[in-house]
Amino acid sequence: MTRDLPTPAQPLKIGTRGSPLALAQAHETRDRLAAAFDLPSQAFEIVVIKTSGDNRALIDADKPLKEIGGKGLFTKEIEEALLTGGIDIAVHSMKDMPVAQPAGLALDCYLPREDVRDAFVSPRHESLAALPEGAVVGSSSLRRRAQLIARRPDLKLVEFRGNVQTRMKKLESGVADATFLAMAGLRRLGMVDVSRGGISPNDMLPAVAQGAIGIERRADDARTDRMLSAIHDSVTGQRLAAERAFLAGLDGSCETPIAGLAELDGTMLRLRGEILRPDGSEVLWDAVTVPVEAGAQAGAEMAARLRKRAGPGFFDWLPQG
Repeated sequence: MTRDLPTPAQPLKIGTRGSPLALAQAHETRDRLAAAFDLPSQAFEIVVIKTSGDNRALIDADKPLKEIGGKGLFTKEIEEALLTGGIDIAVHSMKDMPVAQPAGLALDCYLPREDVRDAFVSPRHESLAALPEGAVVGSSSLRRRAQLIARRPDLKLVEFRGNVQTRMKKLESGVADATFLAMAGLRRLGMVDVSRGGISPNDMLPAVAQGAIGIERRADDARTDRMLSAIHDSVTGQRLAAERAFLAGLDGSCETPIAGLAELDGTMLRLRGEILRPDGSEVLWDAVTVPVEAGAQAGAEMAARLRKRAGPGFFDWLPQG
């Protein structure tokens, strides 16, 4: 395989968005590949791709993401570059990825998963419980908004998008009293100190695949497949197989209030799943423990059970606030 490895003259091109977190994830991918094959960093090229989602997010900053086209807007141009050969691999936050890939692409390499928890962030308040009645909380996540309404219906919610740095500026300027961020992103950015602490999954079940980085490739690219297999984390893969099967069995998107977390204990896998009405008025959950190899089947079966309990139109309610 040595003769097939990238070189500074012919680097492997890594596609990513340009936010500080996206770049941190791309650099982690590069560094892991370089270490696995004893290659210099110059054998890789980070290619920043501006997506239509980045443009729309700036124009429609106060609109919910679902109204401007969903999270697929943040992957479209990157996947097009992958299909046309402009890049060799694409690095994604897995919680933002739909369960179906475009024809010709494969997503089967995951880096070791980071902290799955949501982080509570506020310049003035120590915790969610410490927020006074009527406090303003900013979030663009339908899951977090629904979970928050269900737990604290007295709070006021406002749309809150942008990268970590943008959201911190909004908090400092008083747009909101608090927000939530993924603890994994804060860790990767070296910004854990901005958080008041992580929220236990027992109190706020995270998004499906939160904390995981996925690396997408062309399905017929054998060299890249071999390289990525050297850095793939099988434990993360087993956990995500169950979680993403759960997501696929519900609606296959990341635009509805769905939470899920798989955890391993030896040869057993515990999967917890939760669906919420967007207005927080109803929460349905389930949990199961199965052998690891049965994780994907368990995810699909859990989704079917919750879908049956929910009935038609469960996700159709509009969030309030």
